Amino acid sequence: MPGYITRLSSRIHSLKTSALVGLDPRWDLLPAELKGASTTDTQTIADAFLRFCVEIIDIVAPLVPAVKPQVAFFEQLGPPGLTALHDIMRYARRQGLIVIADAKRGDIGSTAEAYADAWLDGDSGQAAFPADALTINPYLGPDTLQPFVHRAIERNAGLYVLVRTSNPGATVYQDRRTDDTTLFEAVADTVQSLNEQHRGNNTFGPIGAVVGATWPQELVGLRARMPNTPFLIPGYGSQGGTAADIGGAFDGHVEAALINSSRAINFAWQRPEWKGQYNDETWRESIRAATEAMINDLRTTADA
Repeated sequence: MPGYITRLSSRIHSLKTSALVGLDPRWDLLPAELKGASTTDTQTIADAFLRFCVEIIDIVAPLVPAVKPQVAFFEQLGPPGLTALHDIMRYARRQGLIVIADAKRGDIGSTAEAYADAWLDGDSGQAAFPADALTINPYLGPDTLQPFVHRAIERNAGLYVLVRTSNPGATVYQDRRTDDTTLFEAVADTVQSLNEQHRGNNTFGPIGAVVGATWPQELVGLRARMPNTPFLIPGYGSQGGTAADIGGAFDGHVEAALINSSRAINFAWQRPEWKGQYNDETWRESIRAATEAMINDLRTTADA
């Protein structure tokens, strides 16, 4: 089976978009038809999350290359939530989607190996959770990355390392300087080096970088610093990032980045820009419309 970046690039080129749909189910925002009677039973909530995400997958699978389930929303439900997550990921892959588990794992030694073994499936069929790629936190140091990189290469999976996150508080730690280099630049250099080691004849390697759309100037600098690194870009849409903000991520390669939108698509019918057209009964149509609007918006970006 082709490696992660080859599979991802094929999907992006086939659909002619770098749009990524996050799966972030929230009980209080679900459509009424999925909630039924008000309840706090975790199994009932998990079942509703499963139904909701499967419906989203059916809508977006013909439109976008990948989905990104946010693990936290399932983890908070305990075993029923994790079972639902597993079934959602498996279903998404059966529909041809690339699945990126947004779990932000990070540790050292045997603990990192265990996380990697659990989440990085790639084409192996060996992981507990069938993810094509996983987000990871590097801030324990470079040895945090090695067990994940080893398993990703072994299983034709991918990684996305937190480099420059989209939240406002990112500057407090990530902008700290040592020897005229910020912390996020130091992480970027490590990620680029890993891609040089493992990309083979591909333009991009399998170790990606999470870089927020909310930092457009840094995005341009990081693309120059990491020419062979695929980006995962949160912050578009609900967090204020625009298509104009992410143009610097591509450098002429549509496969250079995935642009994520979660809430703005998952709950589109509740957003001001769609409320006049859609409601709790036409939520499916609003998700399709919001996804198509995002795809069209991203096509206005010069390099995308």
